[in-house]
Amino acid sequence: MSDENRVLLVGLGNPGEKYRETRHNLGWMAVEKLATELSLAAAGRRFEGRFGEGRAHGLRVGWLLPETYMNLAGNAVGAAARFFKLSPEQVIVFHDDLDLEAGRIRIKRGGGHGGHNGLRSIQQVLGSADFVRVRLGIGRPPAGVEPAHYVLSPFNSAERNSLHPVLDRLPAALLFILKGDLPGAMNSVYNSPGPSSAVGASAIS
Repeated sequence: MSDENRVLLVGLGNPGEKYRETRHNLGWMAVEKLATELSLAAAGRRFEGRFGEGRAHGLRVGWLLPETYMNLAGNAVGAAARFFKLSPEQVIVFHDDLDLEAGRIRIKRGGGHGGHNGLRSIQQVLGSADFVRVRLGIGRPPAGVEPAHYVLSPFNSAERNSLHPVLDRLPAALLFILKGDLPGAMNSVYNSPGPSSAVGASAIS
């Protein structure tokens, strides 16, 4: 039986300094931000990744940064989910999204993987797509630039400056997600203080 008072936050990215500041590691950055904001302790390396946990908003909240590389992220998520007996609905995945304009956030439960290798791997291992996804837009690459090269390249200076308003909106949104209120999460993203041009909210689908 699953522990209904526990959730797992997963930040998708690739391990190593080479990839740390790249667009494909935006999900990793998001969960690092949340772990710091919520004072969720780091427990070290576990479940094929960096793992920590603590209490927040009345729940036991674990966080996981898979170090398996993106296409095998499901191995790490699956190991943690099996250990804690979590259902897919108790897993919240933060990831970069090419199909959203840079700075936009969309929050949804379920759906396809959209070609994202990390999501594909998680769906395959969990046997379900019914986890929450926090999609963090990075936009499409410029003409002539291959998507694979684009996502594995570092943010430029303008993009780095715009990251802070995006990440700052996530703690408030997470509170609503933990309550099961995804529309409330999107409203909190849209109505958070800060330059409206830095982040746009998209409808939940």
